[in-house]
Amino acid sequence: MSSLQFTAESSSHGILERDFTVGDVPGVLWSPAAGSDRAPLVLMGHGGGNHKKHPAMSGRAQRLVTGCGFHVAVVDAPGHGDRPRTAHDEAEIAELFRARAAGEPEGPIVVRYNDHLAQLSVPEYQATLDALQGLPEIGAEGPVGYWGINMGTAIGVPFVAADPRITAAVFGQHWPDVLAEKAKQITIPIEFDLQWDDEHISREEGLALFDAFASKEKSLHVNSGMHKELPRFEADSAVRFFARHLGGAVTASA
Repeated sequence: MSSLQFTAESSSHGILERDFTVGDVPGVLWSPAAGSDRAPLVLMGHGGGNHKKHPAMSGRAQRLVTGCGFHVAVVDAPGHGDRPRTAHDEAEIAELFRARAAGEPEGPIVVRYNDHLAQLSVPEYQATLDALQGLPEIGAEGPVGYWGINMGTAIGVPFVAADPRITAAVFGQHWPDVLAEKAKQITIPIEFDLQWDDEHISREEGLALFDAFASKEKSLHVNSGMHKELPRFEADSAVRFFARHLGGAVTASA
């Protein structure tokens, strides 16, 4: 098992930020700066082309840490953030840009590339969770959530399907092509985001992925708007969702 090594630390506005590595995978852990007894952990997956400290990640982490007292961790996906791109990464990204410039559908390329990244990322997330649960402030018995939209869903659905330690998850905005069969294996509570006017993912495709989850408790959040117009208030809803299922009171700061 790869060991966790902290490489940098800072504190601001009541949040302790610690960079870490698990093997050669870089990540970041946000925690309450004041310290606390053991608290739930939420793992997050970033979007395509982004990285572990993208504003979407740090913003969601701030809500969970200050609003619920949770720990939040993200790792860079292969070929993203502080991780080098392979020739395969470069070829897939070039093909995506070519299709975009030609006005061709991006979905088939994104689905194929994200599936490749998910196959690499699932064992990395499992190793990261192993390592983080070795910390005394997290522990191996506490509840764990997962939050990932777009590519974070492409990685998160197979990860959650494979790891019984995850007890609640927020997903959304991805195609069902390779994820539906994995979604059928997931029975934990789910919150799912869908943009009704998404120019890349049709309503039928988004609904098909939501429908595939075997969860008895699953909530579909549909908003008007295009792919990148997911309302920010959905982040607040996700925080309340995790507070309900992982344990914790949401404060006004969330």
